[in-house]
Amino acid sequence: MELALPAWFEIGSFIVLLLILAFDLLIVFKRPHIPSPKESTLWVSFYVALALVFALLMFLIGDAEHAGQFLAGWLTEYSLSIDNLFVFVIIMSRFAVPKKYQQEVLMVGIIIALVLRGVFIILGAQLIASFSWIFYIFGAFLLYTAIHQALSKHDDSEGQEDSAFIRFLRTRLKVSNQFEGFKLRTLVDGNRMFTPLIIVFLALGTTDLLFALDSIPAIFGITQSPFIVFAANVFALMGLRQLYFLLGHLLDKLEYLKYGIAFILAFIGVKLVFHAMHENELPFINGGEHISWAPDIGTLTSLVVIIAAMAVATIASLVKLKLSGTSVAAAIHGDGPDDADDSDETGSTPAPARTTREESGP
Repeated sequence: MELALPAWFEIGSFIVLLLILAFDLLIVFKRPHIPSPKESTLWVSFYVALALVFALLMFLIGDAEHAGQFLAGWLTEYSLSIDNLFVFVIIMSRFAVPKKYQQEVLMVGIIIALVLRGVFIILGAQLIASFSWIFYIFGAFLLYTAIHQALSKHDDSEGQEDSAFIRFLRTRLKVSNQFEGFKLRTLVDGNRMFTPLIIVFLALGTTDLLFALDSIPAIFGITQSPFIVFAANVFALMGLRQLYFLLGHLLDKLEYLKYGIAFILAFIGVKLVFHAMHENELPFINGGEHISWAPDIGTLTSLVVIIAAMAVATIASLVKLKLSGTSVAAAIHGDGPDDADDSDETGSTPAPARTTREESGP
């Protein structure tokens, strides 16, 4: 059953969200700096509070089902965005992005993510409207992703090798060895070349594309409303930049976080398969008839499972961190995004990253 919210609320919400993103973008490019833990905490708290206020408005203007679907979708996308953040940390360290310009780079990555997810949301909504059996595919894909997530390892060597796509680009593009502020093009010995920033943007873009493939089917397992899907994605990506500077060091220490995310993906995958069975129209399954015994997992159940999974994974990770003799404060200030450029507090051009540049071209 398709949710119906007043058109003025949906349009007004999009306008306000775009204005907030534009304001955030303006701050980043007008005042490039390294956010302090206090500043990052305030911004993250502001965006979380904003999402909760939005959920309250959906409850007042719509109903509890609207609010519940948004909260479940937002929490799911937020957990997946945190996993995305871990890869951002690796990319920043891999290419030695100067700390002063990491905010701008992250903001561009977030904008790319929003655009890609917007495209996937439109395509997903059209597929769902036309083919109910697409939930079988979404569910199977999420189950596969959950297994891969649980079995994958975030070790120290991860991200130290370029992907095939990046290696291909290195052989086709003339890329200099040094950053020059936020410029994409530079002049080296009279030759026009790209700065390493172009490779960083392309790495972020391909990463965002892969994560969009996971996140969009996941949230469509919670709600089929394109408005709620997009709003949940926007709110999940808001504050991601500040969260990077706040928790970037700690992410690698939250050992069980990936299992919490994998459990959420698996749960939604099973929910999607049950939903497909409940609405089944495929002639070779149950004679094309709906499978009545397939349970229809409600929004409240989904919300409880998502919160519980993330809470258990986070608490278990922090307990193990404490038992290992490392405090949370020490973990936050340990190895992380700042290591991308330890010697460059002002954002000046760093030395070339420790990469296989000599092997893969300029």
